[in-house]
Amino acid sequence: MKIVVGISGASGSIYGFRLLQKLRTRPDTEVHLILTRSGEKTGFLELGKKAADWKSLSDFSYALEDIGCRLASGSFQTDAMVVAPCSIHSMSAIAAGISNNLLVRAADVILKERRRLILMVRETPFHLGHLRTMVALTEMGAIIAPPIPGFYHHPQTIEELVDHSVDRILDLLGVPNESAQRWDGPAIQS
Repeated sequence: MKIVVGISGASGSIYGFRLLQKLRTRPDTEVHLILTRSGEKTGFLELGKKAADWKSLSDFSYALEDIGCRLASGSFQTDAMVVAPCSIHSMSAIAAGISNNLLVRAADVILKERRRLILMVRETPFHLGHLRTMVALTEMGAIIAPPIPGFYHHPQTIEELVDHSVDRILDLLGVPNESAQRWDGPAIQS
């Protein structure tokens, strides 16, 4: 599989980093990274990670300004794109088709080619404009998947909470993930 991962400047950079870490363990998955400048800054503030740390988890990385690269063309075959985390700014630009940078252009290509686009929108609360934008994107074929963890697996660490949301993204991508905690009904007591 060829997966495009976009990292915007929204808080929650750990979601994108963990997604990249999990995808990196898959020899059958090729990762194409678009790290925005605000995503790089937030990643450093939240995780202490530099651009090189992010890029080391991808097979290919692209400058945000490189709107002439292969990800900007529908003729380059990819399977899906995830923006994790996805800022409201990026979400809104994608919905409006304002392709002024590679992250938005790549997402636009994914939508026009009817491929899978997953947006881990990281904001709360949402106002009506946010919700209408999400509806518009859903009507265009995107999947809005805010990182909202479940608690049935009794998480003990922040990483376990994060992994729950990331594992759901892997499911949406169709990437096998044996480590995912899955609901199997309530425990039967004897």
